[in-house]
Amino acid sequence: MNQLLEELRAGTWAIWNRRWLALGVAWATCLLGWLVVALIPNSYESETRIFVQLDDVLAEQIGIGAASRARDIDRIRQTLVSSVNLETVVRSTRIGDSVTTPTEMEAAIEGLTKDIEVVSQGDNIFEITATSGRSDLSDAENAELAQVIAQRMIDIFREENLGGARGEMQDSIAFLNQQLAQREAELEVAEERRLAFEAANPELIGGAQAIANQLAATRAELRSVESDLAASQSAMAALEGQISNTPRFIVTPGSGGPQASLAQAEANLAALEARGLTDEHPDMVAARRQVATLREQAQAAGPAGGATNPAYATLQSMLVERQANVQSLQSRATALRSEIAAITASQMREPGAAAEAQRIRRDYDVLREQYDQLLQDREELRLRGQVESERSAVQFEVVDPPTTPRKPAAPNRPLLLFGVLVVGMGAGGGAAYAMSKLGSTFATAGQLERSFGLPVIGTISHTFTEAGRELRTKRLKYFAAGVGGLGVLFVVLLGVEFVQRGMVA
Repeated sequence: MNQLLEELRAGTWAIWNRRWLALGVAWATCLLGWLVVALIPNSYESETRIFVQLDDVLAEQIGIGAASRARDIDRIRQTLVSSVNLETVVRSTRIGDSVTTPTEMEAAIEGLTKDIEVVSQGDNIFEITATSGRSDLSDAENAELAQVIAQRMIDIFREENLGGARGEMQDSIAFLNQQLAQREAELEVAEERRLAFEAANPELIGGAQAIANQLAATRAELRSVESDLAASQSAMAALEGQISNTPRFIVTPGSGGPQASLAQAEANLAALEARGLTDEHPDMVAARRQVATLREQAQAAGPAGGATNPAYATLQSMLVERQANVQSLQSRATALRSEIAAITASQMREPGAAAEAQRIRRDYDVLREQYDQLLQDREELRLRGQVESERSAVQFEVVDPPTTPRKPAAPNRPLLLFGVLVVGMGAGGGAAYAMSKLGSTFATAGQLERSFGLPVIGTISHTFTEAGRELRTKRLKYFAAGVGGLGVLFVVLLGVEFVQRGMVA
C-alpha cells in the first residue's frame, strides 16, 4: 500500500514538474478536438405517426379481408423507401437542386435511404422518422428539410394507399377490358366458323359425340316404336278374332229369314271351334261354307227380321282405330330406320368432318368459357374498386403531424465538447508522465534506493530565495490562467452551442 501511494506521489510530482508540457498538450488536443466537433454538422429529426384502420363489414362481404388489406399495407410500408419513392422525395425537395446526373441521383437516394426510417408500432400505427444533416445547409434549413421530408413521406403513403390503389384498380380494369375485347373478337370468329360448318353439314351438328348420341337416341326410339307396333298388332289380331265370333245382327224371337239362319250357323261354327277342331276338319269346312253362304244371303236381304248387334259395331270401330294406330307406328318405324341409315352413312362417309365439327365446337366452348370468366372477374374487380373508393375500406389518419425539430438529434455536442476536454487533460497528463519516465531523475528516495539497491542516507530539500518564490508565484499564476482559459473556452463553446439551438427554435 505504501509503495502504491509512493508511486502515486511520484506520478503526480512528475506531471507537476512538467506541467507546462501537460498544459500545452492539453491545449493542442482540446483545440484540435473542438475543431473536429465544430465541423460535424448537426442532424435534425422530424417524426410523424400515422394510423391505418382495417375494419369494414362491406369489404369483408365482397372478399376484401382484413388479412389481405394488412398485407397490402405491409407491402406499402416495405416499398415506401423504394428507389422510385425516394427519387420523388429528392426531386420535390431542395435535395434535388444540386442533382444533375444519374450518378448524383443514385448517391442522393442512397444517402436518403439512411436518413428515413419506417417503424411499425403495433398493427395499425406506423412511425416515420426523417433525418437531415447536410453540411451545405444551416441548422434551421436542416430542421426545415427534415420536416419537409417527413411530410412528403406521408403524402407518398397516402398516394400509395389510396390514389395508388385506385390507379392500380383502374389499370387492372383497363387490362381486363382489353382482354375482353380480344376474346370477344376471337369468339365472333369461332362462332362464324361454327355456324358456317353447321349450315354446310347439318347432320354433323355437335361433332362426333353429338352424332353418336343422336344415333343412340334414334335407335332407342325405334325400339320403343317397334315394341308399341308389336303390341298394337297383337291387340288388332285379338280384336279381329272377337269380331269374327260376334254376330253382326241380333235375331229377335219369332223372327226368321236369312239373318236367323246366319245366326244359327255362326253359333254352330263357334261351337265347333270351342271343341278344338282344326280348320281342315270336314265339319269346320262345311260350317264355314254355310256361314259364308248365309252371310251373302243376309246381306242381300238386308236387316229385315233382325237388329244390328251393338257389340259388333263397337268392335268394328275399335278395329278401325287399331288399324290406324298400326299404320302410324309402321310409318314412324320406317322413318326412324331411314334416319338411322342416313346417320350411319354420314359417319362412315365423312369421319374427318365429324372430327372437325367436334374441334370447332370445342374451340368455341373454350373461348366462351374464358370470355365469361373474364367478364365475371371484371365485374368483381369493379365492385371491389367502388367499395374501396366510396366506403374507404382502409381508413387513413395522421396521428402526429411531422414535428419541427428544435434541437439537433445528433451529435450530442455538449457531451462531445466535455469529452474532448477530458481527453485533452488526460493527454497532457499522460505526455508529462511519459516524459518523466524517459528522464534519469527519481521523484522519491525510495525509487532511488530500489533502483541501486543501496540505502539512501538522506535527501536535500529545494529551498527558494525571495526572487525565486516571486518567480514561482508568477509562473503558478500563468499556469492557472492557462488552465482557466481552457475552462473558459469550454464554457464559451457550450454557450455558442445553446445560442445556435435557440436560433433554430
